[in-house]
Amino acid sequence: MTLLGRDFLKEADFTAAELQYLLDLAADLKTAKRAGRELPQLSGMHLALIFEKTSTRTKIAFEVAMRDQGGHVSILDPTSSQIGHKESIADTARVLSRVFDAIEYRGAAHENVEQLAAFADVPVYNGLTDTWHPTQMLADFMTMAEYAAGGQLSYAYCGDARFNMGNSLLITGAILGSDVRIIAPRELWPENWVIEMARQHAASSGASITVTDDVAVGLVGAQFIHTDVWVSMGEPDAVWRERVELLTPYRVDAELMARTGRADARFMHCLPAFHDTNTAVGKKIASEFGLADGVEVADEVFQSPASIVFDQAENRMHSIKALLVATLAG
Repeated sequence: MTLLGRDFLKEADFTAAELQYLLDLAADLKTAKRAGRELPQLSGMHLALIFEKTSTRTKIAFEVAMRDQGGHVSILDPTSSQIGHKESIADTARVLSRVFDAIEYRGAAHENVEQLAAFADVPVYNGLTDTWHPTQMLADFMTMAEYAAGGQLSYAYCGDARFNMGNSLLITGAILGSDVRIIAPRELWPENWVIEMARQHAASSGASITVTDDVAVGLVGAQFIHTDVWVSMGEPDAVWRERVELLTPYRVDAELMARTGRADARFMHCLPAFHDTNTAVGKKIASEFGLADGVEVADEVFQSPASIVFDQAENRMHSIKALLVATLAG
């Protein structure tokens, strides 16, 4: 199999075999790095990283992955590029294609990364848009595979499921034949077209798709519990009160984890997480709404042995490295 020259914009662009190939390659590259026998395959190549939204894990994962493989990176943010301000996305894509071997984009509108890919002559990677988060999915499924108990992968997402994490976990699991549960208030479910897409993939993959507002029903038997922040990047602070009221029953605490009925249930989060008052946001929400021991996840869960969030964060780098090697070195 070869993915040489392919864009990576959303999970639905790839088959189950292609996604599994990337996951297997990521595992091999992780083993090689830890054993000190990694072979650079991207020497002399250059990657442009466009960040219209702030980033920690996506940024460092692409940087370290590219440098481990012998390549170089240049970072473009709203203060250091003209994209969308004085220069169109199409023109930016054509310029960057003359200088770089690949382009990563992290921003709001998914249409922007699609347009970059349409006008670029090199692979384009989606580092996050409001609709999809495919590089996060590589890390998440890599991490779940490392801890899975065998058989069909079973996981639940609890929280606001309308955006990239809810969408991507639903679709990726549907493609790969997983037992996927989206647990959220009905107002915060994925859009109907996303659910229908998942059901279409499930019909051929054997995946089980559950979308429910019932925490007790949705969690039974799930080995992995995912969540995300309740207010996404770019949303106004005014929505916090509404989200707290809607999502407090879906907050991941010890009682919610116990509803899985599994002693081996694991907690996952794409990070950053508001699990204590050691951040400005965490402190503000604790002050206004009394959630001093965590917002979307209780600190007792985040800090517990069940939490594998930092394995998940590390695997961003290994899985992104696999994507770079597969699409640039073949």
